[in-house]
Order: sequence, then structure tokens, then C-alpha cells
Amino acid sequence: MRTSTAVVVSVLGAALLASAPGVALAQEYPARSIRVIVPFSPGGAVDGPMRLIAQGLGKRLGQAVVVENKPGAGATIGTEIVAKATADGYTLLLASQTNAISATLYSKLAFDPIDDFAPIALIGREPGVVVVNPALPVTTLPQLIAYVKERPGQVDYASSGNGSGQHLFAALLASKTGMKMNHVPYKGSGQATTDLLSGVVALSIPGTAGMVGHIKAGKLRALAVTGAHRSPQLPDVPTVMESGVPNYEAYVWMGLLAPKGTPAAIIDRLNREVLAVLAEEDTKRYMATAGIEIVGSTPTEFGAFFRNEKDLWAKVIRDTGAKID
Repeated sequence: MRTSTAVVVSVLGAALLASAPGVALAQEYPARSIRVIVPFSPGGAVDGPMRLIAQGLGKRLGQAVVVENKPGAGATIGTEIVAKATADGYTLLLASQTNAISATLYSKLAFDPIDDFAPIALIGREPGVVVVNPALPVTTLPQLIAYVKERPGQVDYASSGNGSGQHLFAALLASKTGMKMNHVPYKGSGQATTDLLSGVVALSIPGTAGMVGHIKAGKLRALAVTGAHRSPQLPDVPTVMESGVPNYEAYVWMGLLAPKGTPAAIIDRLNREVLAVLAEEDTKRYMATAGIEIVGSTPTEFGAFFRNEKDLWAKVIRDTGAKID
């Protein structure tokens, strides 16, 4: 009798577990295509890597993973779409340092850039690079600093939008060096790069990945990279710190988020598959060529990293007085 009762209890327990909404959803996930919102314009520093990863995820999950670009307003337009999406694992967000920045830079948002999301994985990071149009008569960062100081308020720098990493990277550099420059925000990296190449604006600090080709072709001049070490893609370009600006370090990073409330089983499945794609040789080669350091992380690790980034850039915003202009 005891054995029979135990079996019945065991069967009932398993049935109840399988009927739990989160478990049942995870067991059949994914049943349709998944979209990843990239809150930046096509061609930016994080757009290409995400498209490669999406292809790998699609193969592993057995469903299409579609990248949708929703740029604008310092990445808040695309981010809000995901924040308000159904928490079922079918709408994800490619987050970056811009999301951590917006948590402080924007006083009124219809969502919380940190608490309205469930972290999946930190994918990778790359340094930014200080690039100028070759028409600007400078070849080193110290020369640029001197040039701008002689012309306060007369030199324009481009960013991919108010509150973007490019905006804050330059604001921090200006603060540490005493440069006074004009900020020209664009709706994404694509147009910002186009105007930088044509000389409409003088300089920018985008991610390295999208700039290497232009630099090697002589269309842009690299003065310094923003990481702690030189980029393998630009070994002859010194870091900002090597160029005489102490304690300056900044990275473009990318990670995957889901709406808050997404079942833990789905988050864990996505994390496993993302890490598997990052371990593939094709992904490693692409990232190495693009100058992106693969990180990979657990959801918990990414959550802690995200909050640390928020605190870091909150201090920069306070110290520099950066604002959305």
C-alpha cells in the first residue's frame, strides 16, 4: 500500500510540475521565431556581431532568430519595446553600455532600464577608438587636445545619439583633458560615421569593430583606443592612458536581456545556447577579426555587471554634467 501510494504521489507531483506555466512554456520553447531588438541603426558596432549570433542561435533552437533595428533616443525607443513586451522569451534586447547610461541620464522614462529586464548573458566587449577625419591637422591625441583647446567650442564630435556610449566616452575625455567641444548626436552610428568620413564632423569615439576598415583604408585616422590595453586590430595605436590621460578606460559591450518575468527555465535555455554559439570556431574568428573580446557569463554575473556599469556611468554623468541636449 505504501509503495502504491508513493507511486501515485510521485505521478501527481510530476503532473503538477509539468502543468506549471513556466515549466510548460519552457518545455515547448521556442515554438515560433524569436526577435532580437537592436536599439541602434544597422551597421553599428554591436549590430554585426548580434546578427552572427542570431544565426547561430537559430540553428541551435530550431527557429528563426530575427534581428530588428529600432534606433533612436539614446537606445530608449527599442529598449522600451522589449520592456513592455510579453515575458515569454520571444522578444529579446541586445543591450549595451548605453542602457546602463540611460538609467541615470534620463530622468523620466516609461520603463526602468535595469529592473524591467531579466539578464541572459554578457556576450563581449571592445574598446572604443578616438578617430578623426584625416583633414584635421592632428596625428596624436595630445595634438588633438591642444588643437581643441586653442579653438574652444569650435570642434564638433559625433555620437550615435544622446546618452550613447559614444556621447559619454567623449564627454569623459573632454572632462579629463579640459577640452570644450560641440556634441552632435545622430540617430545611430551609420549616419554619424558617414558625416565623419565626409568631414561634416571632426571626430568621434565609436567602437573599434566598425572603424578598423576605415582606418586601414586611410579614410579615418585613429589617435587612441579607450581600453586598458592596445587593440590587437590596431597594435600601433596607443591607449588613451598611454597618450597622457590617466585613469581613462571605457568599453563598448553587448549583452542579451529579456523582459522581466521571463520564466527562469527559458532564461537558462537561452544562456546555454548563447554560450554554445560563442564557443563555436566561426564565432571566435569573427569576434577576433572585429576586435571583440568574448566574455560569456551566467545570468547572475551579467546582472551584477549591468548594475556596476550603471553606477560607473552615473558617476561620470554627475562629474561631467553630461546631459541630453
